[in-house]
Amino acid sequence: MSEAKNSALSEEMILPKPDDFHVHFRQGESLGAYVRSSAQWFGRALVMPNTLPPVVDAGSLDAYRKKITACLPESLDFIPLMSFKLLAGMDAKTVETCAAAGAVAGKYYPAGATTNAADGPSNPGAVSEALSAMESAGVVLSIHGEDPDAPSLEREAAFLPALEKILDRWPRLRIVLEHLSTREAVDFVAKGPERLAATITAHHLLFTIDDMMGAGLNPHLFCKPPIKSAADRRALRNAAFSGSPKFFFGSDSAPHARAAKESARAPGGVYSSPTAIPALLGLFESEGALEALKPFVASSGARFYRLPAPQGRLRLLREPWTVPGEIDGIVPMCAGSELAWRLA
Repeated sequence: MSEAKNSALSEEMILPKPDDFHVHFRQGESLGAYVRSSAQWFGRALVMPNTLPPVVDAGSLDAYRKKITACLPESLDFIPLMSFKLLAGMDAKTVETCAAAGAVAGKYYPAGATTNAADGPSNPGAVSEALSAMESAGVVLSIHGEDPDAPSLEREAAFLPALEKILDRWPRLRIVLEHLSTREAVDFVAKGPERLAATITAHHLLFTIDDMMGAGLNPHLFCKPPIKSAADRRALRNAAFSGSPKFFFGSDSAPHARAAKESARAPGGVYSSPTAIPALLGLFESEGALEALKPFVASSGARFYRLPAPQGRLRLLREPWTVPGEIDGIVPMCAGSELAWRLA
């Protein structure tokens, strides 16, 4: 249970330092800012591998981890959890060496489904040897669950039959369906076996498609899978508030420069690392679901990934603040909005 002084009206909230089981740090000059921003709020984060060039073997995995850790000041205790990107024809030896190098997940991006996914497999059969090796090695399969051939708002639901085939063909493989956005996906995961879990983002819990494009297009809320209806959001909230170990937090924080987001062809991604936890605390509190916050952000994911319980604590104070228009040179989630909680 989350520790609070007195009641839900407390002026202070102390949580185990949360885990983020889905984050994008990118590469290049801005890497350090994104890593440090995440490390202020999270003790561990599962780092996505769809960089340029991608993380596809033990050597690139180790090199990327070293770049990340080199950005951290001594005052921040932070563990990057590493993943590799599944490519068509990937063999068992590559998976085994990635697992030996510390990979906790292999990421399946259907070809063309999202940013830097053009080289993804066209179907699960294209990575069958790799999936069998992951099953044997105990490496989690992380899936961007969208069918790029379906209409944009239907892609998540359209992918579910493929997920069912993966579950049937690899009966011991642990699977996380990432960034749920629909009622259909929530129901599928809830009814699935214990080895199937899912992450939910802050932006899918907070916003609907009307926030993104109702009064005018807000490209900083455009993401993949897209934010959807109020009914879909309610299903996601019910899952997050339920305390079920099948649903846990993954920010899918994905920074893109303002000029790119406000261009004629905006890339998908919401920069949420700097604001996700205080925004979620406000949401869970407003819905009378504070007791579900700790398992959602700081225990269910660790158990599914078979990791030790989170170490350290995160202290937040009830001090309203307005989210800046830019953080780390990026327009963050909730920019210009007032949040009730801030980092102590």
